[in-house]
Amino acid sequence: MKMELESNVNEARGNDMSDAVIFQTYWLNKRDVEFEQDILRNPNSVKCWMRYIDNYKLGPYKKVCVLYERALKQLPGSYKLWHCYLKIRRKYLKTTDNPDYEEVNNVYERALVYMNKMPRIWIEFCTFMLKQPKLTVARRLFDRALRALPITQHVRIWPLYLKFIKESHDPEVAVKIYRRYLKLFPEDSEDYIEYLTTSGRLDEAAVRLSEIVNNDSFVSKHGKSKHQLWNELCNLISKNPLEIKSLNVDAIIRSGLRRYTDQLGHLWNSLADYYIRSGLFERARDIYEEAIQTVTTVRDFTQVYDAYAQFEELSLQKRMEVVHANQNSTEKDDCEIDLRMARLENLIERRLLLLNSVLLRQNPHNVKEWLKRVQLYEGNDVQVINTFTEAVETVDPQKAVGRLHTLWVEFAKFYEKAKQVEEARLVFKKAVLVSYIKVEHLASVWCEWVEMELRHENFNEAMRLMRQATSIPSRKVAYHDDTETVQIRLHKSLKLWSLYLDMEESFGTVKSTMACYDRVIDLRIATPQTIINYGLFLEENNYFEEMFKAYEKGVALFKWPNVFDIWNTYLTKFLDRYGGTKLERARDLFEECLESCPPQFAKCIYLLYAKLEEKHGLGRRAMAVYERATEAVLPEEKFEMFNIYIKKAAEISGIPKTREIYMKALEVLTNNNARTMYLRFAELETKLGEIDRARAIYSHCSQICDPRVTEEFWQTWTSFEVAHGNEDTLREMLRIKRSVQAMYNIQVNMMSAQMMSVISVEPEKSGMKLLEEKALEKIEKPLEPIKFVLGSEQDRLPNEKVINPDEIEFSDDENEDDGDKENEENDDEDMPTKKDVPAELFGNLGAFTE
Repeated sequence: MKMELESNVNEARGNDMSDAVIFQTYWLNKRDVEFEQDILRNPNSVKCWMRYIDNYKLGPYKKVCVLYERALKQLPGSYKLWHCYLKIRRKYLKTTDNPDYEEVNNVYERALVYMNKMPRIWIEFCTFMLKQPKLTVARRLFDRALRALPITQHVRIWPLYLKFIKESHDPEVAVKIYRRYLKLFPEDSEDYIEYLTTSGRLDEAAVRLSEIVNNDSFVSKHGKSKHQLWNELCNLISKNPLEIKSLNVDAIIRSGLRRYTDQLGHLWNSLADYYIRSGLFERARDIYEEAIQTVTTVRDFTQVYDAYAQFEELSLQKRMEVVHANQNSTEKDDCEIDLRMARLENLIERRLLLLNSVLLRQNPHNVKEWLKRVQLYEGNDVQVINTFTEAVETVDPQKAVGRLHTLWVEFAKFYEKAKQVEEARLVFKKAVLVSYIKVEHLASVWCEWVEMELRHENFNEAMRLMRQATSIPSRKVAYHDDTETVQIRLHKSLKLWSLYLDMEESFGTVKSTMACYDRVIDLRIATPQTIINYGLFLEENNYFEEMFKAYEKGVALFKWPNVFDIWNTYLTKFLDRYGGTKLERARDLFEECLESCPPQFAKCIYLLYAKLEEKHGLGRRAMAVYERATEAVLPEEKFEMFNIYIKKAAEISGIPKTREIYMKALEVLTNNNARTMYLRFAELETKLGEIDRARAIYSHCSQICDPRVTEEFWQTWTSFEVAHGNEDTLREMLRIKRSVQAMYNIQVNMMSAQMMSVISVEPEKSGMKLLEEKALEKIEKPLEPIKFVLGSEQDRLPNEKVINPDEIEFSDDENEDDGDKENEENDDEDMPTKKDVPAELFGNLGAFTE
């Protein structure tokens, strides 16, 4: 039935019947009447047509096509109708035969008559055409689209066009199309270069890449920097020298060398690689040599040197392989191999020298590198002299890195080692005229010059040089005034004067040496060591009063703490010289010294002062000096000073006199030192027979002795009570020990109690609530009366019982309290009895005890 209907439709078309008549004749049914009437009323309404077409959206296909044809004949300018119609035609395209595609192509051509400004129609047509094996037709269709559409819409056509030419066209045609594209979109040159590279057209790719590299306004779409583009260009032209015909590779890479100075090594290697691949090996070798002589960084030098060495090694290896392959080596081949071997060895030997040249080009004022260069030329005197000459002419004193004077000194020493003293003197004469940064550098040059003359035993010349160097200028100049030249400030160099003083002591007279020392002191450049040396020199020559005058000048010139060595030497030499003959003068010197002496230096001076008084003065004065010393020294030295004071007091004034010193020491010393002093004091009282005094001292010391830490003290006291006490005193000692232990435990107990209370608190209670509860407890708890632990049995009130909550109960005491009378009698019998101390124990103190 369907085939019959189609044949009738075709027959009707052959009889020039319209589509509407055909449609009404063959396909019109009852439900179409309403749509037909709507179209008759609104023939130019797209909505009416689309509503009619949508009614047959699912078929039949032929009927839908007839409806679209009728609608487009009525409304040929409707984009919506054309777009939907073309979409339906593409959807129901059943086969890939040419007639089917040609029918759709014809529909597209009819649509473009009216829709030639619609880019979407062109894109769909071009995409549809790409599915057909018609390359030329498709390319021309793209060209028609570009001509028909405005230039602002070309951006929608070109991506599809470029994809098409890359996949399906000859490179010649694709290049021409790409050139047209770049006129509109020059920022996509990188894609074009990539296409040229992949297609083997390297020459044009290099030309295009050089253009965008030289174009300062070009911005890479892929985020590449100018430097990256330069590297790509160098790699392209250096690795493909035979394909690159349109560019001057040497000029391009050299322009990159001038522009990118931080990548010189890579660019030089690229240029050499270009000549190597071109077969110009000698030219490549010249490039490597030029690069090594011009790079300024160690990194660039390393890159070029490694590539150069690899090139020479490969060149030698290839030549040897060729000779071995021929198996008939001639004399010319052997010479060629020897030449290449010598080139490689020469390159390896020159490495350190070439590296040094790089560092000097990087900073020509580096003194250390110039000295290294001299060492590298060791054995070649001509090169050493040339290097020294070039160095002293190149290095600017104000920009020098390192000590410039060492360069001049080594230059002079080189001539001296070669036994050319006159040339060394000429070098020194020029060296002392250089404007160094520091005076010490110029002074070092003068000292080296003088020492050279001394080594050659030219003593008069050496003295003349020293007098010339230390001559005082006509006007006053400050040593640290950088606006003045170092030559005019040289006369205040202590290094120079020190050498001058040594030479005067060795070759001059006493008067000239004294005059030299006085000049140093007058210039106010002397050090405490200079004053001490001056004094020793005068002492050796028996100028004792002059020696003391020199010390006086030094004392007046310096302040503490620098003057300590001078005072110490002065006082020692004075006592050795005069002893007690000038006692008052010596005392005045000591008092003057101690007037402003810091505590850290007071001990030595006070001991020297006390020794003077002991040996030549009065014992009372010596004791006064020791007493002052205990107050003037540092806190950590007071214990030692008190020990010396006690020892001297026992020797001079007797042992009982030391009691006052012990009492004073116990007030001043720290706990650790005071504990030792307590024990010594108690031991002294015990030896003197003052048992009660010793016991009181032990009792007083116990307040600073924690039983857990100072077990030695309590053991000493226990031994003392066993030897000299009785049961009551031993009980009292134990009571004191318990009370002291309780006193030291109270803080630990309080801390542990607080920790336990925090642990036992319910987790939900906050810290603020705990503080509030503790505060309420303190307020509600009544204050308890303060109870004291009495020091002795005599201080207790009658019928008063003191309760110690921390008292430790001993089993022996309980047995004694609960025992019967027999046990008490036995206890009375075991009680120690008081006996008289034998008189032999007192020795010479027996008279005092009587």
